[in-house]
Amino acid sequence: MRAAFLLALFLLKAACSCAQSMQTRSLTELINTQDPGWPLVQGWIAAAKNKVQIMPKTASRADSALLAAQVTTRSPMGAVVYETGGILVDNGWLRILGSGSPGLNRDLMGWNKDKQKGLLLIADDALGGFFALNGGAFGQATLGKIYYLAPENLEWEPLNKSYSDFLVFCFSGNLDQFYDKMRWRGWQQEVASLNGNQGISCYPFLFTTEGKNLSKVLRKPVPIQELWMFSNDMRQQLGIR
Repeated sequence: MRAAFLLALFLLKAACSCAQSMQTRSLTELINTQDPGWPLVQGWIAAAKNKVQIMPKTASRADSALLAAQVTTRSPMGAVVYETGGILVDNGWLRILGSGSPGLNRDLMGWNKDKQKGLLLIADDALGGFFALNGGAFGQATLGKIYYLAPENLEWEPLNKSYSDFLVFCFSGNLDQFYDKMRWRGWQQEVASLNGNQGISCYPFLFTTEGKNLSKVLRKPVPIQELWMFSNDMRQQLGIR
């Protein structure tokens, strides 16, 4: 029920050019006190096998972020937006977007402004891999499922996970296996030195033969926006759809 509601709402938003064109609901309507989703998310965090850090929220940012998203706090997505400034996983390797915080100074809808239509970016990783909820960009058969833009091949890869499934995977999944050959000795300290608005640029590029050995590439911190733009520019140049 919760997943169906979230999907229906997201598809409605995806059909509009902006949130303002919708009939928006008030903060009171969006905050669900009868069946909130946050205790469910807290349970997943309590059982986490990976290191999870909840970024502190500020009330004003949480209110504005929830209003912009127009997602009820009954859903895990609305709960993350309203109850957190974002969530860092595995020493900051993964960044799940919430309402924004000094250490992860991006909110969900603000980050998606002027991004690709038909998808909603919900998280990213330190190497400039991006996770997005399908709102039509990847076809109708997988609406509401998560896709991953992999920096090692510049392809949008289907994960066959809902938003809830994705959170559970981030908190307790085998991230070393998922990022096989994409981590190097000492990555924990290097990634921990970044803030949530940064990622690691690698040269030679990760999608080249020369860039496959991350222990030998030149790595430097850059704005995560730069990595998003770079990946999309390269996809266009290489004719990747």
